[in-house]
Amino acid sequence: SSVGIGRSINHALQYYGHPLIEEVDVSYFIGPPLDETFRSLVPDSRPDHIAALVAEYRERYATIGYVENVIYPGIPEALQALAAADVSLGVCTPKRADFANDILDLFGLRQYFGFVNGGDTGIRKVNQLASLIKDGVVAKSSTMIGDRALDIVAAKSNALASVGVLWGHGSLEELQAVAPDALLRHPHELLRFAHAG
Repeated sequence: SSVGIGRSINHALQYYGHPLIEEVDVSYFIGPPLDETFRSLVPDSRPDHIAALVAEYRERYATIGYVENVIYPGIPEALQALAAADVSLGVCTPKRADFANDILDLFGLRQYFGFVNGGDTGIRKVNQLASLIKDGVVAKSSTMIGDRALDIVAAKSNALASVGVLWGHGSLEELQAVAPDALLRHPHELLRFAHAG
């Protein structure tokens, strides 16, 4: 997702005359809610300016950015195998749900997920998970799988098992620092959940 997200962040920054981020730094800004990202990039901005940056980002992302995603090799096969083993899957993302659904539809993956829960500005993943658990969408026996520390912290804060994956945007050091229950290096390792009791 780094291409579409990075270009959309820079589109918004350029539109309002702010310095752009370098391509090598994009991964750092993937994960937190957009308002947090723009507050870190333009720290002295008023709330209405942050909202304007978010709106400009979303205007580009909704039409161009989401199709700039690429799928990690092995993910479609892993999802197919998990679905065949009746493993229930869902998405909890800081992206708006409509963007997440568009991306899943783009790659023909939406069928594998029972729910897609999207975020918005001001909503942290820990709170998204708490709401999903409270509403009975996510069971307390579920496992949160993510590529950033905030995914693991959100799982732990909600007493869920956590798995860090190293094919995303978080580094080994970032994930080890928050001590997930397991670390996976390749998508085919997801298949262990197909055989879990």
